[in-house]
This record gives sequence, C-alpha cells and structure tokens, in this order.
Amino acid sequence: MRSAVSPILPSDDTHALLQSVVDVARAIFAAAASSVFLLDDTAGELVFQAVSGEGEDLLVGTRFPAHRGIAGWVASSGQAMIADDLTKTRTFARDLAESTGYVPNALMAAPLLSQQRVLGVLEVLDPSPRPRAGLEDLDLLSLFAGQAAIALRVAGRSAPGAGTTAGGATDEQLTDAFRAFLRDRSR
Repeated sequence: MRSAVSPILPSDDTHALLQSVVDVARAIFAAAASSVFLLDDTAGELVFQAVSGEGEDLLVGTRFPAHRGIAGWVASSGQAMIADDLTKTRTFARDLAESTGYVPNALMAAPLLSQQRVLGVLEVLDPSPRPRAGLEDLDLLSLFAGQAAIALRVAGRSAPGAGTTAGGATDEQLTDAFRAFLRDRSR
C-alpha cells in the first residue's frame, strides 16, 4: 500500500489535530513519546508531523527513508506492529532512533489508512510496562490512527469525495467504534 500524500506540511488546524492525537495516545499508553509521520511518496520519505514527549521540540519536519525501520515497515505493509523488546526486533533501525536523540526499548505503530492508502504512521514509544493484551492495545492504537487519517482527509490531504476507510467503515463508524472501545476499556 502506498500513498500520494503531498509533501506539504499540514495546515495549522490539521497540525493541531494531529498534535492532539499524539498527546492523547501518549497519555493513554503512559508512554515516553508518540508521533505521527506522513508519507512523502515523491521523496520516498516519512516526515515527522506531530510529536509528543521525547523530541517534541526538535523532530517536526525531520525526514527518514520510508523503507527503513518499523515505521517504514508499517507504511509499506499497511499493518500495525507491537515490539516489546527492540533489541530483538530486526526491523528496528537503531541508527535512525539514535539520530533523534531518543532510543526506545519498546514501541507500537499503526498505519494511517484512508481509502486503501497509507498516509503515514502513528507510533507510541515506550508504552507503560503494564500487563496488556497486546491486540487490545494495538486495536486502540489503530483506532487513533484511523482518527488521524480522518483528520487528514478532512483537511484535504487525501483523495476527495470518499467517506470510507480501507476496511470499508465510514468515518462515523470509526468514531463510534473508538468511543465504544474507550467505554469498554474504562470498565
């Protein structure tokens, strides 16, 4: 799955919404950091668009090769991933992490999907080490990624006119699923 996302940075409103997504993801997972990358297909790069926590003052606008690291794998496969021990994860590009000034021990990543296209990747770095079901957390992260994809579509960053996601769900259905997930999680 690839995208034709423009390399243009999002508008102030879109950036604020993406920043909100990473701030909430970081809070819910009690993580050290969270970020959204957008895929710049023309340049073959992933670009930091919003960052919360470690690196938030430095990384927005930073670019990495779209074929490297876990974010690159998620962007190219269109599948979410959890890595609880990055020292044992071959896909992890330690040199890229070192260049940001923060090397996580664990991370979760989910693609931003819109109309069967990957727009980018949502990552959560070093989520709290609480016992977790794994798939439940990955589902929650994927719902956040869906919300970010909706924000990008509304802002005109994806092909106009479609109201469904890659899985065929409408924006309203995604929002309802996200609310239901949060209700169930708080019980």
